[in-house]
Amino acid sequence: MSSASVAALIATVLYVAVSILQARHAARRSEASMAPIYALAIPAVVLHGYAAIAMMSGESGFSFSLFRAGSLIFWMVNLSLLVSLLWRPLQNLMVVLFPLSALALLLSNFGPADGSRLTDLSGGMLTHISTSMLAYAVLAIAACQAAAVAMQDHQLRNRQTRGLVQLLPPLQLMESMLFEIVWVGLLLLTVSIGSGFLFIEDIFAQHLVHKTVLSLCAWLLFATLLWGRHQLGWRSQMAARFTLGGFVALALAYAGSKFVLELILERA
Repeated sequence: MSSASVAALIATVLYVAVSILQARHAARRSEASMAPIYALAIPAVVLHGYAAIAMMSGESGFSFSLFRAGSLIFWMVNLSLLVSLLWRPLQNLMVVLFPLSALALLLSNFGPADGSRLTDLSGGMLTHISTSMLAYAVLAIAACQAAAVAMQDHQLRNRQTRGLVQLLPPLQLMESMLFEIVWVGLLLLTVSIGSGFLFIEDIFAQHLVHKTVLSLCAWLLFATLLWGRHQLGWRSQMAARFTLGGFVALALAYAGSKFVLELILERA
């Protein structure tokens, strides 16, 4: 077994342990001490990063297959989440994100392998790829946050004071965190799309046009949401709809096409 596989398995166990620990704190409605959370989460994210990069890289170039790129994106999501915890109470997202990250690691390590690799990447293309993945990671956190905001708002409207409402910060703070995350994600997405136009020879080529159009649709949805927040005071349900709609467009732009090409048509 390779060192990357060992790292992936250890990270998987740590992810599951952190998610169980945080879920127990949430169920008891008690404040979780961040010391044991970080003690498990930081090594998990470090090992995940090593495993993801090792499985993507090779002598013949970089593999951006569905499962391997997905594992790298989840690593970026978790890294962004750990950084965000320094100033925002987002630890309950670990209950959802960490088990999914464990699954992504296992699929990347033991799932179908893609033989095609990218070689001789220029600095411009590396900028485009890295900002695209970072934008996807940050906006994935925004999507999880939007789902929590929507459920919390629904419970409050129906005067349900137990369950999710008791586990989350006040709705106003949840909304504020959502828009902060969307702002960061939109900036990264702007850089990603801009670098694509600059460094990809024909961004509207047949094999790229769907990704370009869907990415632009996602950008418009997020930009419209932030405009509506500033000009019309959009909140809660409206914010959740636009955030989730924008993330679905991004997911279809990359993961949807990769799924069809690699797993259904069996070609890279």
